[in-house]
Amino acid sequence: MTISIAGFCAKTGQLGIAISSSSIAVGARCPWLQAGIGAVSSQNITLPSLGQDILEQLSDGKSVEQALNIAISRDEFNDFRQVSVLDIHGDAACFSGSKTLGIHHSVKAQNCIAAGNMLANQQVIDAMASAFVNSTGELTVRLIDALKAGLAQGGEAGPVHSAAVKVVDSQSWPLVDLRVDWAEVEPIDALEKLWLDYQPQMMDYVTRALDPRKAPSYGVPGDE
Repeated sequence: MTISIAGFCAKTGQLGIAISSSSIAVGARCPWLQAGIGAVSSQNITLPSLGQDILEQLSDGKSVEQALNIAISRDEFNDFRQVSVLDIHGDAACFSGSKTLGIHHSVKAQNCIAAGNMLANQQVIDAMASAFVNSTGELTVRLIDALKAGLAQGGEAGPVHSAAVKVVDSQSWPLVDLRVDWAEVEPIDALEKLWLDYQPQMMDYVTRALDPRKAPSYGVPGDE
């Protein structure tokens, strides 16, 4: 029920995930990231704790394959899971259990991994990885463009209704954490619009967090 791409930007050190699903609120359950460590997408029949477990293993120095295998081995119902992992070196791994739904596929490419299930066709994931590798600019833009490329190639077998993009930089909190929890149509377009509205303000929120003395006005009544 999900298409996702995790990406690493070698220039900035940022890690991110963009994801879309026919299910509600995919951004609340599936993407897990830790700055300077890695990115995990736990999807299909989702177990959110897999994301946390894998990030802990990566923090302890495990490779992506080791971290994924350890977490999956602890899950009694791993046949139902699809999990992709990317670390700060651009190394990637993916697991798809035997009960992963519908057509499923994953692709590891330079500094990214794309994966999905209940796909219209396997080329959806190929298109996402290719779009990311061949794009430039901000990581968030590249991730959203990859989602759009997957949708254009056919996306899921049915319509998607939620989408999210999450990016970590050098702080312990996300630099970008945008979600469309439900849209009857075109949640990826709605997510892109959220990004276009947020991007000009993004670094202002970082400044407000790190040094409120330099914080620009919010431009709302009471804080002119």
